[in-house]
Amino acid sequence: MKMRIFIGSLLLCLLLVSALGTLEAQNKRTGTAAATELLIPIGARDIARGGSALAVTSGPEAIFWNPAGVGNMTHSAEGMFSTMSYIGDINVSFGAVAMKFEGFGTVGLSVKSLDFGSIPLTTEDDPENSFGRTFSPAYLTVGLTYSKDLTDAVAAGFNLKLVSEQIDRASSSGLAIDLGIQYNRLLGINGFHLGVAVKNIGPGMKFDGPGLYRDALPIDGRRPIQKLKSEAGTFELPSTVEIGLAYDATLANNVMGTLSGSFTNNNLYLDEYNVGGEVSYALTNLKLFGRAGVGLVPEADTNIFGATFGLGLNWQATGVDVVIDYAYRQVEFFDANNVFSVKLGF
Repeated sequence: MKMRIFIGSLLLCLLLVSALGTLEAQNKRTGTAAATELLIPIGARDIARGGSALAVTSGPEAIFWNPAGVGNMTHSAEGMFSTMSYIGDINVSFGAVAMKFEGFGTVGLSVKSLDFGSIPLTTEDDPENSFGRTFSPAYLTVGLTYSKDLTDAVAAGFNLKLVSEQIDRASSSGLAIDLGIQYNRLLGINGFHLGVAVKNIGPGMKFDGPGLYRDALPIDGRRPIQKLKSEAGTFELPSTVEIGLAYDATLANNVMGTLSGSFTNNNLYLDEYNVGGEVSYALTNLKLFGRAGVGLVPEADTNIFGATFGLGLNWQATGVDVVIDYAYRQVEFFDANNVFSVKLGF
């Protein structure tokens, strides 16, 4: 039975990789996508590693990076909260909980929201915002995650995500699915890991609502002004196929090191390459982390996001593990991103 599961998992992995060829042709259509907030990363730990930890990410943070890794958390239950100062004074908040169920797998729930602040409301009747009116867009993604170890070396998982966007008097909603696999001890080598994920697969999204109605002025006759609706276009979700490798090893007494890299193929943007690393030092009840990484888009004129750096600590208290992580990411044209995460394990 285990061999059958292993072979099935390997075939699924190959199927995901084969999808890369299809998306390779699609990414020539660089353009506008719907729900691009799905691409905004979360979690200080993996952001500090340059987004390269696809093969080794674990716990609630893995909900974004690779859902297969959610079940690899070291506790029966974990909760996490993360906040990031993103570009253009946008703040991104993420909260998640995950729990293991014996014989069934790991289930996770997550919420990601964007805070744009108050934006001056300008209209055709008030283009200068003389009345001082404002509006606040509401972007929310709610996810349900399931992850399970298929063998002692293979884990698989998926996310089911509900996306909601509201801008003044117009809104849009959609559904997206992520699929992921992690393979430990690749080629029989201890510490060698493979990760594959296909993200944001789902139908297109378009806006609707009273904000799309406009006054239609008659050009002849005595007809009154009528309301006509502008039909919004449908845009595809920003689907990606990602493949990652990682290797971890003991560097010295109480010192562990991990080197990771990943490749991302975007259906509506250019390909991205990520590389990063982590070094940890373990004390009696405390573990310290140092991290760095970078993401590169070779075909782009400018890499908006640059090098990443981060620190973390894991304090093993009585009955609970407390993890605090920080990440710094360089940004072109905008202020740098600062990310803080707190995770509790029970």
